[in-house]
Amino acid sequence: MAAAMEMFHVQHTQGHVLCCLCGTSIPPNPSNMCVACIRTQVDITESIQKQVTVLFCKECERWLQPPKNWTRAKLESKELLTFCIKRVRNLNKVKLIDAGFIWTEPHSKRLKLKLTIQKEVFNGAILQQTFVVEFVVEDHMCDSCSRAAANPDQWIAKVQLRQKVDHKRTFFFLEQLILKHGADSNTINIKQIHDGVDFYYSNRSHALKFVDFLNSVVPIKQRADKQLVSHDSHSMTYNYRFTFSVEIVPVCKDDLILLPQKVANALGNVGPLVVCTRVSNTVQLLDPLTLRLVYQDANQYWRAPYRPLIVSKQLVEYVVLDIEPVAGGHSATGGSGKERYALADATVARTSDFGKNDVIFQCRTHLGHLLQAGDLALGYDCYAANTNADSELEKFKGFQLPDVVLIKKSYEEKRRKRRGRGRAWKLRQLPMEVEATTKDDDKARVDYERFLEELEEDPEMRAKVALYKDPTYVARPRDEDTMTETDGEEPPQVPLEELLDELTLEEHADEDEEMEG
Repeated sequence: MAAAMEMFHVQHTQGHVLCCLCGTSIPPNPSNMCVACIRTQVDITESIQKQVTVLFCKECERWLQPPKNWTRAKLESKELLTFCIKRVRNLNKVKLIDAGFIWTEPHSKRLKLKLTIQKEVFNGAILQQTFVVEFVVEDHMCDSCSRAAANPDQWIAKVQLRQKVDHKRTFFFLEQLILKHGADSNTINIKQIHDGVDFYYSNRSHALKFVDFLNSVVPIKQRADKQLVSHDSHSMTYNYRFTFSVEIVPVCKDDLILLPQKVANALGNVGPLVVCTRVSNTVQLLDPLTLRLVYQDANQYWRAPYRPLIVSKQLVEYVVLDIEPVAGGHSATGGSGKERYALADATVARTSDFGKNDVIFQCRTHLGHLLQAGDLALGYDCYAANTNADSELEKFKGFQLPDVVLIKKSYEEKRRKRRGRGRAWKLRQLPMEVEATTKDDDKARVDYERFLEELEEDPEMRAKVALYKDPTYVARPRDEDTMTETDGEEPPQVPLEELLDELTLEEHADEDEEMEG
């Protein structure tokens, strides 16, 4: 009997009821109605706003958070999603389950938000519903942009950026850093003058923020001044204009430097003849004879400033006749795993003398990993250059300047054949007022072309800027290229995978017209 009771199991099944409206068999619920009938009787989104108007300032790319707060948010970002959800009325009366953007055309002035909500209806029954809220974007200039547009000269703070060198490659590189990091967002006007660039701001804190950005990317020295504009003796209110003078260290990439004895000793007895290989927030110096790398920040430089011995515009082209690596002469590898530098003994001759005389030079170079016999290289002709460094050399007993210091491999002959074809990439530029003569314009074009070549040659430098695909570029057929070029190594070029797509409203509008047609 007991065994029979153990084998007996009671099986429970859930009962079903009929919907009170349509008669469909459903599991029992407090309303005794199916989901379809509940939705016909109740709309939980009825009290929620379905269309919202938001204000957007095109000048500073900010959104108005009523009553007077302007917030910055990119399209389809978490910040913009939070901003849009807060603008929907009566959304706090329901439970928000999910939210996300629905893609719209960038020029349509519409943002669509897909929301999923839950709400209790009919004696505890919970209903879930998904709906779309449309946000109409209207252009409206904020107060600061309105004042700047009405009179650009109404500035409160100005940053005067200067560098005492004879080229503008540093400013071209700095322009790309500013654009990539959005450091120009609060700038109301930019003016380019013969020896630098001036940035104007409507707020002193914005200028200070920009100076901090400059200090993080280039070695600088700064000084702050203020000028009284007006004051009210009754309310004791004073209005000032602030000027921040910023000077960049006058040492650039590829400059040849003879360090003062005091500086050389402070850097661990390096050199004293060094080459500047990179300038970021510190100056990177390389001893081309020993491959020692040292770094010098702005404070160290300005405590004992110096000028380059020879600058890059004095580079001379040489033909490498022979090169032999030095055993064990290797430095640390670069970011790509390749050798950064390698010592070698080279035999070179000036390209201008090649075939005219038998003047050759023996030199030690740090480019043993790049150069081969027959290559062209750019270097400094210390044998014939007037350096006026005798007084400084006397402090270093037993040290003499080498006849030649090679700086980098030359691709000028290859580039000369490729000129006129253009590049598959381009750079953005800051909207600035330019005050220059025709002579300065020609020199600036040469400096800009040299800057573009540096980007092609240096991957580490290229990684710090944003390069965009040029839609106007037309690639030449491969057979045409092979007919016009000689055999040999091609000059460095930017890989296509490093280029970004630059989206414009005009491009989207043209695509829509084609689709409609």
